[in-house]
Amino acid sequence: MTLDLPLLFALLLAFGIALYVVMDGFDLGIGILFPFAPSDADRDAMMNSVAPIWDGNETWLVLGGTLLIGAFPVAYASLLPALYVPLMLMLFALIFRGIAFEFRFRAGRSRALWDIAFAGGSALAGFCQGVVLGGFIDGTASPAAPLGFLSGFAVASGLGVVAGYALLGATWLILKTAGDTALFGRRAARPALLATLLFLLLVSLWTPLAFEPIRARWFSLPNILFLWPVPLVTAATALVIWRSIARGPEAVPFLASIFLFLLGLSGLGVSVFPYAVPWRLTLWQAAASTPTLEFIGVGVLVILPIILAYLGYAHWIFRGKATSGSGYGGH
Repeated sequence: MTLDLPLLFALLLAFGIALYVVMDGFDLGIGILFPFAPSDADRDAMMNSVAPIWDGNETWLVLGGTLLIGAFPVAYASLLPALYVPLMLMLFALIFRGIAFEFRFRAGRSRALWDIAFAGGSALAGFCQGVVLGGFIDGTASPAAPLGFLSGFAVASGLGVVAGYALLGATWLILKTAGDTALFGRRAARPALLATLLFLLLVSLWTPLAFEPIRARWFSLPNILFLWPVPLVTAATALVIWRSIARGPEAVPFLASIFLFLLGLSGLGVSVFPYAVPWRLTLWQAAASTPTLEFIGVGVLVILPIILAYLGYAHWIFRGKATSGSGYGGH
């Protein structure tokens, strides 16, 4: 039995994207919530909660980009030129955000400037990621039109990602901080959940109405018989998050929020499969040659366990609660 290498690499790419969205999503969410924190001490605790792990989380972004250009070069050549503007904005935003980690704790009068860099970089990076996602699904972006990606659907997707990251950030604060900072996380989580559900509903209604292949995928027989539980599970997950924000184990809101994101990503996968470039190129049309995929596969088999081990070890070492006086820059 021969392996379907394009399909296998598509699953690996989806795995990397999912882990990036989850792992980097909560620390971007911390930055999105930064301007609303009650005090400077709370902002210190918020930053300390992600400072030891944020750069490792972005490893998944590098891995995803490498897999895309190596395993699906035709898709890379088709998508990237049309999405250079939001991707470059995202990278600059991540750079400013990363610099803020290094300078904020050591700054005096300029601390407010680094607060803005951290919050603005986080919000802009999240919004650009959503715009890229919307441009990918929309399929209207063109290298000949630098702003062709900026459709209403892409903007809605960008705002939805910002809201979702704020939810992950708020529930992370419930899990990883204590006192007033954790209470702030609880206060912020419910509005973030409502905003996330609003944009999730908007995008979920928009896609089948605007894109016939998605409508056929979700509402034709026998597909609808297998897919109808997805909205029900999503609603049940949202209810679990809502109730657990106020009471129950501190890990439940965060884990349930991750599951909510994974449900959204799985719905996206169902909607666009088997296309690498909707609605023009399938995975097999966009994939590299078999020898190339085999060569890349050897590298993935080596590097993927290392990444997982590193991130697992980092989360284990920095388990427990973060405070304004401990963690990165707090000594």
